[in-house]
Amino acid sequence: MLAASLLTLAPLVVIEPPQAQAQSELRKSFPGRRVGGGTRGECASRLLAHLVPSSSVFAPGKARFLGVLEGPSAAPSPLEITFRPLSDRGTVDGSIASGQRRVLPASAPGITLLTLPPVKVPTMWESSYICPGAPATSTPADPLNFVAADSPPALSLLVTEASKEDAAVQASLAKLQRSCGSSVPREEVGAAFGLADLITAQWPERIPVRCPA
Repeated sequence: MLAASLLTLAPLVVIEPPQAQAQSELRKSFPGRRVGGGTRGECASRLLAHLVPSSSVFAPGKARFLGVLEGPSAAPSPLEITFRPLSDRGTVDGSIASGQRRVLPASAPGITLLTLPPVKVPTMWESSYICPGAPATSTPADPLNFVAADSPPALSLLVTEASKEDAAVQASLAKLQRSCGSSVPREEVGAAFGLADLITAQWPERIPVRCPA
């Protein structure tokens, strides 16, 4: 009976799988910034934000939606989006294994939704405007050793193990996807992604949602 009582009173110890534990550490240490822009000049100062949790770490989930928010600008520039694995180890065919680059055309304020290939390893997601006259930059060997450009990039980390914050963002992105080709109230976007302080009266009352192929 005594042994049975001890077993009953023993605390429950939950052991995280190695992958989940590693990604938990990345969430604490990743030096990301989900909001880019902010320097002088029309191009470099234009707001750019990844629609991810405030930690800048995000698990896209099965739907694999990503959202980029671009602010108002009198002279919009193209947007460069790059993905590259945080580590070369453990890559899987069909995943973002060797890095991908995509350039979106210059556009008015709005949200662009992208659907990416399955994320199998922690993956760096970086977005920045291609400003006229900006010097070309090379990708550093160490993805965490990045140097701020004239237009500071939005920088996030994509992982596979979702958190509660990720689930809320995933749901908000899925809701936006249903508005592709239409628009949504700016207050709704600010509230859903914690960006209300950045979406000012200078923005259109309704923000277009673009879903390129």
